[in-house]
Amino acid sequence: MFPTLSSKPFIRVWRHREFRLYESGMSLYSVTGWIQRVGVGWLAWDLTHSTFWLGVVASADLGPMILLAPFAGAVADRVDSWKLSRVSQFLLMLQAIALCGLMYTRAMGIYTLLAVSLYTGLLYPFSGAARQTLLPRTVPHAEFATAIALDSAAFQAARFIGPAIAALIIPAFGVMAAFAIHGLGSIVFQTAIAFMRLPPEEPRKRAHRNILRDIGESFTYVRGHVGIGSVFFLMIAASIIIRPVQDMLPGFAGGVFGGGARELAWLTSSMGVGAMVSASTIAMRGGVSGLTLRVFLGFIGLAAAVFTLVGTDYLPLGVLGSALIGYTLNSMSTSTQALVQTAVDDEMRGRVMSLYLLIFRGMPAIGSILDGYIAQLVGLRWTFAVGATICALLWLASMPRRHAIAESLEGPRAGGPRARSRAFGR
Repeated sequence: MFPTLSSKPFIRVWRHREFRLYESGMSLYSVTGWIQRVGVGWLAWDLTHSTFWLGVVASADLGPMILLAPFAGAVADRVDSWKLSRVSQFLLMLQAIALCGLMYTRAMGIYTLLAVSLYTGLLYPFSGAARQTLLPRTVPHAEFATAIALDSAAFQAARFIGPAIAALIIPAFGVMAAFAIHGLGSIVFQTAIAFMRLPPEEPRKRAHRNILRDIGESFTYVRGHVGIGSVFFLMIAASIIIRPVQDMLPGFAGGVFGGGARELAWLTSSMGVGAMVSASTIAMRGGVSGLTLRVFLGFIGLAAAVFTLVGTDYLPLGVLGSALIGYTLNSMSTSTQALVQTAVDDEMRGRVMSLYLLIFRGMPAIGSILDGYIAQLVGLRWTFAVGATICALLWLASMPRRHAIAESLEGPRAGGPRARSRAFGR
């Protein structure tokens, strides 16, 4: 039923020069990005000691994705993804420089940090859309799933390498050092992209069409696709209800486990370890067969993992729960991404994958504010315990459609007309 794990797909995808260049630069960029992310989170907590402000800063970083992702996807389907990636990454590099300058001049405050986070959030939809359309250009179509899983594994490895480095750097040198390191990582990634040599993309037929019409077409396409629409529905639920736990980890570290930056790094790093292990196993599968089951198992497993985290104030058990959250969330998200990248029509890729980014990066902004506010009233542990219960009930409701969803995403004609029937009886 399940394919044998093998290192051959892993080795094969690294033979492509453009993939090597892109992934090497992105891997370092992700590590330094997580160093900066821990720095921003801890700085927000240090300035306010408020779970509400943690949610607000996280929402400023993620929230614009909700409004801009569909537009960014339409842009990505119209322009060269390589050029879009270079421009957006350059502008993101300026953010790291700005953070260093504000810390050096002692001009940093919570509202300034919020403004810089909002600037980043406005750029992420475009850099994310460029990434989703550029990465498939670096490998043959048959190797999409492996390339996507490896990209995810590298990102998730960064989630524990970056925070582990941050745990050493921030106490010793301060938060500004974390921001400076990310600035260097941004320069390296820019250089790697500049050396890529990709064949020119086909002329964009939609260049003179109404962009709002293109955006509406993407929503109609996803809503009518039994597989894509259904897994996106599960991702929406997980992203709003549970995924904000990542942004609340500073609150868990300081408020539940009574620690500081080192305890935060343990929780964040363990989440990254679990996610990396999950992504690595998907990469070694070499295809999409069985990934729909992983989506469903990941969804219910995520609820169970959250119960593990919130059910204790003993740090080692909290670290275990955090690792399980990373494993199950990534199992769900990476499987969804690989399935959709394989099933979606090429002309819809940028727009549909931007909707994936909207869900995975934008929707948590709604949950971060909501969970942060509720946690101020009832505490972090009760907030996420209720959320995990809601997700478990949604999982039970979705199970009867699992086989139809798998057929539409993994079948030989995935993405074709027969897949475009209504999902979840809608």
